[in-house]
Amino acid sequence: MGQSNQTGDLSAEMEVDAYRRLFPLQFYEQCLAKSIRPDARQLNKARDATLALGAVASADGSALAKIGGTSMLAAVKMEVMSPTVESPDEGNIAIEFHMPPICSPLVRPGRPAEAAPVISKHSGSVDLKELCLVRGKAAWMVYLDIYCLNADGALFDAALLSAVGALSHLQIPVVSLNDEGRVVIVSEDKKEGKLETEPINKGKGKLNLTNIPFSLTCILHKNLVLPDPTADEESLIETSLTVVLNSAGQLVSFYKPGGPVLAYESAAWNCIALTRQRVEELQGTLNEAISAMEID
Repeated sequence: MGQSNQTGDLSAEMEVDAYRRLFPLQFYEQCLAKSIRPDARQLNKARDATLALGAVASADGSALAKIGGTSMLAAVKMEVMSPTVESPDEGNIAIEFHMPPICSPLVRPGRPAEAAPVISKHSGSVDLKELCLVRGKAAWMVYLDIYCLNADGALFDAALLSAVGALSHLQIPVVSLNDEGRVVIVSEDKKEGKLETEPINKGKGKLNLTNIPFSLTCILHKNLVLPDPTADEESLIETSLTVVLNSAGQLVSFYKPGGPVLAYESAAWNCIALTRQRVEELQGTLNEAISAMEID
């Protein structure tokens, strides 16, 4: 009797899986009609997010962010540069988003990811004047590289979280003047010994991040606003909205990449309301990650 029940359960699972693969949209809508999503989430529920700081030992700052099955690794490297004539008291930030073929079967070598240009425009909450070392002579060039390790929807949200985590973890290198009067980074060996010249940025080891941005991507299906879609959901529902709010609750950006459905006003406000809730969750995730690093 027990074996018969197990066989029946297995057969039922195979039928459900076959139906999901053959008729994905119909299967999805049947789930929504029961007020549940295919991954067993409630309709307005985002996936769990985790953040681990210091994931790359060789970087000046790094973080590994996970939202559901999506994983992003961000790493920061800093170099001394000469500031521009137009902005003699500012440094610069260069952001690169990398999406290798291993992260998703939809990515092909040599083809840029659709999310890459959008993510690259967001440099977070860094005041570029804070990157100045010597006005008109030396400033920091910050290289922020974000690597998609696994793509399972809401790529922008996970990429932004990893970038914020890496910048929060960033340890600014100590710099001093060499014999030629140039600003150079002091090596770890020299830090432990006695420096010939006093460090220029002594006592400044962290960036002052204010109004940190967090984002939430939602998809629109009929009259529903569904936050934090998986890759399967994004492949079925073409219309999406991404809202970026800072930690003060202010709107940073509102992005709609396309799709056949117009972003009607009520949907936009619903998405913003969901983002406000998500900001509190992600801010808590960031605070926990920072506290864990301080304990270690």
